[in-house]
Amino acid sequence: MRHTFANAARNGLLTTALVAALMTGSVNALASNSAALPSPQPFEAQYRLEIRGWPGATITHTLTNEGSHWLSDMSFSIAVARGQERSRFSIDDTGTHSLLYNSSYSLFGMGDSYQLNDSDIHSIDRQTALFDLSRRAGFEGCTETSPCEITFVDHRGRDENFQYYVNEPTTKRVPAGEFAAKQVTLVDAEKPDRHLLINFHPEWPGLILSAEYEKEGSRQTTLTMTHFSPAGGNAP
Repeated sequence: MRHTFANAARNGLLTTALVAALMTGSVNALASNSAALPSPQPFEAQYRLEIRGWPGATITHTLTNEGSHWLSDMSFSIAVARGQERSRFSIDDTGTHSLLYNSSYSLFGMGDSYQLNDSDIHSIDRQTALFDLSRRAGFEGCTETSPCEITFVDHRGRDENFQYYVNEPTTKRVPAGEFAAKQVTLVDAEKPDRHLLINFHPEWPGLILSAEYEKEGSRQTTLTMTHFSPAGGNAP
């Protein structure tokens, strides 16, 4: 169990849960329609993360406008572990571009850290990919019978490949309130018995309302938004 949690922390605890245990093709295909996508807005959110067999953790998630680029930052801390993952990225008419990615973890006082520069990221890093997916999903016509491909790099720069599709719009009630939701299902291309259901807010790119990760029909991880605070704007 300790080894399992160490792997989760090392791989980015949140994104391991969110993208396989938390795009280049789709980004290129959508480049001409980028003006129609919702614009990013800075915010701070908190999530409750529950991993089967381990104590729950609070994750703080911020999206910050740093002028010429954006910074997405996720961090967590519990009694035995802590971790942080952040990505700087830019947005233009051709899509979303990773600039710098950092991640670190510590379990029982032992850990490691990783950094990728833009030259190390030939597609997009996983933190930026989460933002980009929440912004683009629903604009490409990805369905369960005709899913889209998503490719990003992990903390070591290795490719991760998934398929995803968009479900019917819904409404999601979480501790932070009740919101319209854009529901996306991701499936591990190599392990189809594992899938992730994410509810994004349709007007706030990067904002996660909830997520559930299942393996072989058993729920392994849940994520629920408990707090939301817009930075200089109105709440959704």
